[in-house]
Amino acid sequence: MQPIDLTPSAQGKVRDIYDLGKALLIVATDRLSAFDVVLPDPVPYKGEVLTKISLFWFDLLAEVVPNHLLTADECDLPESLERYADTLRGRFMIVKKAEVFPVECIVRGYLAGSGWKEYREHGTVCGQQLPAGLVESSRLPEPIFTPSTKAAIGDHDENISFERMVEIVGADYAGQLRDASLALYSAARDHAAERGIIIADTKFEFGLVEGEVTLIDEVLTPDSSRFWPADEYKAGGPQPSFDKQFVRDWLESSGWDKKPPAPSLPEDIIAVTAEKYIEAYELITDEPFLPEGV
Repeated sequence: MQPIDLTPSAQGKVRDIYDLGKALLIVATDRLSAFDVVLPDPVPYKGEVLTKISLFWFDLLAEVVPNHLLTADECDLPESLERYADTLRGRFMIVKKAEVFPVECIVRGYLAGSGWKEYREHGTVCGQQLPAGLVESSRLPEPIFTPSTKAAIGDHDENISFERMVEIVGADYAGQLRDASLALYSAARDHAAERGIIIADTKFEFGLVEGEVTLIDEVLTPDSSRFWPADEYKAGGPQPSFDKQFVRDWLESSGWDKKPPAPSLPEDIIAVTAEKYIEAYELITDEPFLPEGV
């Protein structure tokens, strides 16, 4: 595998972004982040899983909200990148450039994570009052929209109110992003339910492409969502999952203070995490995962 000896124009916790002029090349690496910190150990095949599952959802949800995907076919790589085809295969997308909204659009259908913590203390999630008597992992009466800030690497995202989101992006766009997020979640939730998976919550990102609100980045992956096996679901405590909650749980028990640098993961934790990501892909898409990178 030939490493890419180009400098990304931008770099996220997991993705490297290269400016192609009229489009962007997004490459999903095997990096893993938790608690907004990039961990030192890669997870095998993770970048391929993230890319393939995003491609699946982009296709399935295209009629709900337009997305930024142009192609993921290696035949469409620019001539200057053809020598990296083996490295990029299965883990890249060429996408439209977008004016990115500086917020993350989170939809919660169940009470988990930071939402459960806030509910225990105040009876609310992101300031939204919820019914009394809910327990950890309870299904919410209706999915709720809970935006957050979009933090730089090493910083923590901050949950914000819808009113604060309005101040950041304007009332019209805030309403469009909320409605698009809830529509995407509902459609994805229904598909996943048929495959035996509960989407407890998920995060979307959007941008403007030629003035139109457009779904960007990754979508409904094990990195950006909580996936629970429906046949094991039981409200009242944490749930088994197909996402990086497994890693979060190990980190919580390790005594790490959630500040860089993160501790190295044991080999068995890395292996099980890779298995969980692949299983999520295979259940959601009903296709076997066939690694392409060499």
